[in-house]
Amino acid sequence: MNNFDQDNETNGSYILGDKEFLRLSSFIMSQFGIKLPSNKKMLLQCRLQKRIRALHHKTFKEYVDFVLSAGGQKEEVSKMIDAVSTNKTDFFREPVHFEFLLNEGLDKYLEVSGNKKLSIWSAGCSSGEEPYSIAMTLKEYATIRKFVDFNILATDISESVLQHAVVGIYTEDKTQSFPPDYKQKYLLKGKNEYEQKVRISSELRSKIEFRKFNLLSSDFSHLGMFDIVFCRNVLIYFEREVQQRILRLFCKCLKNYGFLFLGHSESITGYNSLPLKHIRPTIYTKVR
Repeated sequence: MNNFDQDNETNGSYILGDKEFLRLSSFIMSQFGIKLPSNKKMLLQCRLQKRIRALHHKTFKEYVDFVLSAGGQKEEVSKMIDAVSTNKTDFFREPVHFEFLLNEGLDKYLEVSGNKKLSIWSAGCSSGEEPYSIAMTLKEYATIRKFVDFNILATDISESVLQHAVVGIYTEDKTQSFPPDYKQKYLLKGKNEYEQKVRISSELRSKIEFRKFNLLSSDFSHLGMFDIVFCRNVLIYFEREVQQRILRLFCKCLKNYGFLFLGHSESITGYNSLPLKHIRPTIYTKVR
């Protein structure tokens, strides 16, 4: 047997062999569109150690066999994806997007659309910082510029981060990027066991629906139509063909003149068939 491809436990650490990595990465790619090249093998091995111990499996092969079984796909896959997926996010990340909406974008869109209520989708919302940042921006706009009502759908494939997002409790250090007066307006300060923590106000929390959703779904239509879609730093984890399919589906559920926001390392360059016009770096509007 090739010892470099063995899958065993050494000194309490489970070793992911090439064969089992290929089985697992292929499954993750087919079901969730997340690409895991060979240089991610050690990352996958480290992130799944706790799951293997929790289930008392003896080897990675035993764990992968379970994940790919009918019972495992029902009971374990969501927990595995929680462990595998990257959930790095911050409040007001890429602040130019929020500044654009507040100072320019919303004025133009409301003028051409005539809408009085906006529907926004935060796709890949992680632990909630993005949709709460959007909610604060919209609330601020409605207060100081022009009244507009709104609701936000926030989706992610990870159940654990969605549970965190629904509660809306964060450590105070997470709010350092807030505009100066937002903390007083939109946060509740924690006491006792919640010392040095804050919670998003109930008014803003009521504006957001958090829901588990896989962007590899073949149909977005049941989600409704949106005036604004945020999908930032998510497409980078997908192969190009998957990126294009997801972008087309976004366009189908985006209203005319609505906005699509991508991450700083993402673009639609090369996707000429999309009905999107580039108006700022990583900001697009639907043109037909």
